[in-house]
This record gives sequence, C-alpha cells and structure tokens, in this order.
Amino acid sequence: MKIWLVACAKGGVGKTTLAVNLAAAEAAAGHAVTLVDADPQGSATRWSARRAELGSPLPTLDGRSRSEVRRLPAGAGVAVVDTPAGAGERELEPFLDVASAVLVPVQPSAFDIEASARFLETLATHPRVRRGTLPVALVVNRVKPQTNAAQQALELLRGWNFPVVAQLRDSQAYTVLTGLGRSLFDYHSAQVRAHQDDWKPLFHWLQQVD
Repeated sequence: MKIWLVACAKGGVGKTTLAVNLAAAEAAAGHAVTLVDADPQGSATRWSARRAELGSPLPTLDGRSRSEVRRLPAGAGVAVVDTPAGAGERELEPFLDVASAVLVPVQPSAFDIEASARFLETLATHPRVRRGTLPVALVVNRVKPQTNAAQQALELLRGWNFPVVAQLRDSQAYTVLTGLGRSLFDYHSAQVRAHQDDWKPLFHWLQQVD
C-alpha cells in the first residue's frame, strides 16, 4: 500500500484541495484509493459526503486518532492523508512512520514560504527523510504564471533540498468544484484539461518514488 501524506504546518495553503483532487485523480484512473481525513475541521470528510450524494462515493476514513492510518482497509492501494494546519513533527509522527511520500503545499509568496520554513526545516531532520527513505516534495499552489511574485517564490523554493514537483495555477475552478464534491478529474473539457496538465509532473514524481 502507498500512503501519500499532504502536510504543512501553515494553514490556508491548500492542503485539503490538494488531497481531495489527488484522491479523485487516483479514483478516475481506476486505482483503489482511500481518503484519510486527519484534520479536526473535517473539510475532506464533508467533500466526500457531498461527492457520495452525487453518486461518486470515495472511501473516506476518519484519521483524527492518528492510529487509524495503520488500520486501512484491505485493498486500499493508495491512501491520501489530509493533515491539520499547525501539526508539527510530533503530531505527524504516526503518519511519517508509515508514509510513502510527503507532499508539502506552499503558496507563491515570500511571506508564505518564510512562514512554512520552520516546518520544512523540522521535516528535514526526521530520520526517514535524512536517510532518504521518505521522499518529500513541494507543490506550489495558486500560482499566477509569469508574475514577478511567482518567479521570486520559485527562486526561494529552489534553495531547499526538496524538489518542486508541481505548480498549480490560481483558479476559481478548485473552489467551485470542491464545494460541489467534485474534482478537476471528473471533467474533460479543454479548459479543465489545461488545469489537469499542471498535475502531470506531480503524478510523474509519485510514480518515480513508489
């Protein structure tokens, strides 16, 4: 089983949006996937409930007890774990012990990157990360391509040892679709496909590290 942990101590960086779209993409590709909601706010669980009402259920597990990730159902080929804001290494330890990869969403501004720096520094000291047995990658959210802010943010991020594996554009599509219990990967219009293309480097990286 593969366990993909979506984590960042800073709030408002798009963890849940990344987690639910990633889980939906795996489901759309025909893979067995379980969404694990470890955030007390329960946003991923509410998204999943709305999705089920539309006839597209996706198995979702309450991960707030932390130990639930060790009891994933048989046949769950991929588990995508949405973690709470403010969670540090201690709170994430049960997940870091079993995760296959960690995805850290960040927003493209110097302020947001600096606010996430302590979390990234702490993550870098985790034994599995230091040994290279737990791959970590950065996903830049809400990117406005070709803007100075985006370019400056990418320069800052290149100073870290963790690779930037995706730049997801700033789009209301994410807000609208997640509010409906849907994802980018439930649609096939030309506009949506352009958004889906942003995710291809992330999927490629996940395939490489598995």
